Amino acid sequence: MSADTNLFAQQRANRRRSAILIAMFVAFFAWVGFGGDLGFYLTTSDAPPSAYHHTIPWFGIFAMSIGFGMTWFAWKRGPKQVLWASGAWQLLESSKPEEQQLVNVVEEMAIASGLPRPTIWIVPDDDPNAFATGITEQDAHVAVTEGLLGTLSRDELQAVVAHEMAHIRNHDVKLMTLLAALVGVMALIADGAWRFVRFGSFAGRRGGGGGGIRSSGGGKKGGAGALGVIIIVLWVASLILAPIVSRLLALAVSRKREYLADATAAQFTRNPSALASALRKIEDAAAPTKAIKRGTAHLCIADPVGRRLSSKQGFVADVFATHPPMAVRIARLKSMAYQYERTGVLPEGT
Repeated sequence: MSADTNLFAQQRANRRRSAILIAMFVAFFAWVGFGGDLGFYLTTSDAPPSAYHHTIPWFGIFAMSIGFGMTWFAWKRGPKQVLWASGAWQLLESSKPEEQQLVNVVEEMAIASGLPRPTIWIVPDDDPNAFATGITEQDAHVAVTEGLLGTLSRDELQAVVAHEMAHIRNHDVKLMTLLAALVGVMALIADGAWRFVRFGSFAGRRGGGGGGIRSSGGGKKGGAGALGVIIIVLWVASLILAPIVSRLLALAVSRKREYLADATAAQFTRNPSALASALRKIEDAAAPTKAIKRGTAHLCIADPVGRRLSSKQGFVADVFATHPPMAVRIARLKSMAYQYERTGVLPEGT
């Protein structure tokens, strides 16, 4: 397999898997929002004219409204809040050689990626780590910790910056900002809808059954009513699991985008072994990145909270970690480096 085929096959596979996971996330969000409407519509469709008929999709309208509002807020305020929470300060003028080296590297990778130069930030933390944030390519930010500047060589720093530029070019920072907002929306919707279901059931019992939702007159349930009851049961079960399922789907998307950013960074630098070496040094750092909180862990090049899960392989790490196993990422990059050294072919294009 040529280096071109190896690199671009990984990029295509990672984009395809990410698209599938995003589609699953959107479908699950729509189900949580409108599944209850469908169930209540079916169970009330055969009710007497004087009884309640669920014809307006109130649950879905509520879910979409809350989702739009929180996503808009995350879109406008998310990047600045991430930088503020980490205590990062903007690098305007270089006062140290390592700061000037960082500026040079960011400018080089901006040219290599074909993107505007992002704003550069430094996080006051001794643990080596980095992240990118922002919504558009013209308003992007790259932040690195002080520990990263003191730990990596120039080639390794260039590789890490290339990884973050890859996230910007692949629209990962935009995607993960939106998914993080939707995870919060899902939790709110699940809680609110579950409270409504419990309140509705209680009110129905207190009212002698008059307030409950029935499928048809005379206590007989038609086909639509029976299907509606099944849908409602499944929907209620989804409400209980929604916060967990949405979080796991968002983490799965994050892990696939990390693989894609690694492959794209190798394309920018033509030096995958440098990124492999940088990841090894970052992984060997024992302390967590205290300045970066759990809620923004998915934005970093490595899990900032001790990296306990992402350092392992297996089902638990595959499901709950914010990042893919570091050993797998390093092995993939070393495989690319071997292909480059063996064939002398570098990837062209995107």
